[in-house]
Amino acid sequence: MKKQKIDHIRNIGIIAHIDAGKTTVTERILYYTGRSHKIGEVHDGEAVMDWMTDEQERGITITSAVTTCQWKRSQIQLIDTPGHVDFTIEVERSLRVLDGAVGVFCAVGGVEPQSETVWRQADKYRVPKMAFINKMDRIGADFHRVVEMMRSKLGATPLVLQLPVGAEDSFTGVIDLVTLQQITWDDDSLGAEFSYGEVAPADADTVAAARENLLETLAEGDDALMERYLAEEEIDVKTIQAAVRRATINLNLVPVLCGSALKNKGVQPLLDAIEAYLPSPLDVPPISGMHPESGAEVVCHPRDTDPLAALIFKVSMIEGRKLSFARVYSGVLKAGEEVFNPTRGGKEKLSRLLRMHANKRERIDSAGAGSIIGVVGLKQTSTGETLCTSAQPVILEQIEFYEPVISVAVEPKTHADQDKLEQVLEKFLTEDPTLRVKEDPDTGQIILSGMGELHLEVIVSRMQREFNTQVNVGKPQVVYRETIAKAAGGEALFDKEVAGTRHYAGVTLRLEPLPRGSENAFESRVASASELMTETDLATLESGVLEALESGPLMGYPVKDVQAILLAVEIREGASSELGLKVAASMACKQALAAAEPFLLDPIMSVEIVVPEEFMGEVIGDLNARGGKIEAIDAKPQIQEIHALVPLAQMFGYSTNLRSATQGRGTFTMQFAHFDRIGNG
Repeated sequence: MKKQKIDHIRNIGIIAHIDAGKTTVTERILYYTGRSHKIGEVHDGEAVMDWMTDEQERGITITSAVTTCQWKRSQIQLIDTPGHVDFTIEVERSLRVLDGAVGVFCAVGGVEPQSETVWRQADKYRVPKMAFINKMDRIGADFHRVVEMMRSKLGATPLVLQLPVGAEDSFTGVIDLVTLQQITWDDDSLGAEFSYGEVAPADADTVAAARENLLETLAEGDDALMERYLAEEEIDVKTIQAAVRRATINLNLVPVLCGSALKNKGVQPLLDAIEAYLPSPLDVPPISGMHPESGAEVVCHPRDTDPLAALIFKVSMIEGRKLSFARVYSGVLKAGEEVFNPTRGGKEKLSRLLRMHANKRERIDSAGAGSIIGVVGLKQTSTGETLCTSAQPVILEQIEFYEPVISVAVEPKTHADQDKLEQVLEKFLTEDPTLRVKEDPDTGQIILSGMGELHLEVIVSRMQREFNTQVNVGKPQVVYRETIAKAAGGEALFDKEVAGTRHYAGVTLRLEPLPRGSENAFESRVASASELMTETDLATLESGVLEALESGPLMGYPVKDVQAILLAVEIREGASSELGLKVAASMACKQALAAAEPFLLDPIMSVEIVVPEEFMGEVIGDLNARGGKIEAIDAKPQIQEIHALVPLAQMFGYSTNLRSATQGRGTFTMQFAHFDRIGNG
């Protein structure tokens, strides 16, 4: 494959709520760009991008898959991301390295909870976006309602570039408001053939009003266009397209298109819009990092001639081998060369570089600025770390990870499984930064903690399928936190001889509760008269206190929202040591914790339930019985959307209950909101 000019590269992600049709849209993109020769359907378990067995069986995307395809002059490097909240980290780390995103919305469901989450993630990384309103053929499809929801729920300014021709069973095509042409697809060719025609006279007034609105919205943020618009000049297609591109890249407007990916309508104009309106690596501000020693800012321009800067945004263990995914921001990665990892301070050798197509790959010799590729051979480097040269090192901004909220106990079924389990878990930890593993000191069980029931189900399923490791799984357990209800003091004296050395220290401190979400704080009010105490001693005391707060007095969960105030320290010259100070601080802290009326904090989940009106009473009654707090109820045509805060401990098995209570017609999504005491949620 010949080298692609960087201004013709489009690094985009497909983002959306679960079941909005992201993977179906992606499959059509691959088919119409010639990347695959058969349309893979999600419901048949044959989607190219959902290649994992668990994805095919469940009909959902679990891991973000990378592919590269060619459309006209542009090389599109595309990431299909998951829509389920349990796999939000996959979206987060993909958006971190993308230049643009296509938000897919269901024409019936509109802007759903996870759509909001992924949209906000894209906003956080300042990723230019466009929207594709999918499933226009479904009963209840309403294009204009979804556009309004984008305005109200996402705070976006939609720019409608297309109108649907009909809806539900009568959906036949789209009207392009930029070129004023109607596009109709041929069903016999699986949508590969389509034709342009005149707008039907019956639609002329609607189309004229929509185009006027398009020009007015564009002109509001574009002075040059405003002059021509106010002068009522004829504005040509190229001028409009250039203005749409500028407004999209500057994050002022969100172009909106529509179609039905399942019925093969609307995908080619979407590809044209990706090429025309979403940015190349040259159109977005260059990424900046930090020099590991001086801390000075280092700007990485997207040029092959600049020093190397590449970010590892994902690690996969495929068939037991480590495959790292990298976005090259500047410079060139070459197969067989050594690179430098400034986070770990060591060199790594790139044994192979791969252009990815889901789980298939093609070897390449080098990858320049703007490329998203697979790398084989990195032993130490993990997610969020930078590859550069030792002569010109740079550390790019790390990716933020989420804290797990749910745990299960796993134990190997046989001795053979026991030997394998540790290695298998190590591979999963390398791959998934939201997974945590620890051993319960009381039972010796291995505790897996993750983002939700489905997340942990998939991990256990992959253990058995991919690594042939059989385990028994305990019931899901909630990962609580502990805190205190009132202020309390503690004092401790540590005076012991350990290995022939005397260790002496006395500590008096006070713990006070802080507001929810404040985390922990340490403050010293010890008079500076204590000349024997150094800054190092103070750091040791703080470390002892904070370590004691890692395990609470009730059930050993981390303690949070506590202020520790050091009141007095007793030390003796020649007899006080780091060990003595640390142990005394820890003992005093534990004594104060026990006296401060500790209590458990539950993970409170933000739950959104969509139910037909006739089942509302039953669903709300059930939520109240679970200790839930109804925040809002939004009425929509034939359905009600309930927003509630519910303790996670009460949500196990909720999907089954909801299905039986609503004859299978109710759906829900939930995500972590905050920790709080039940009753205050």
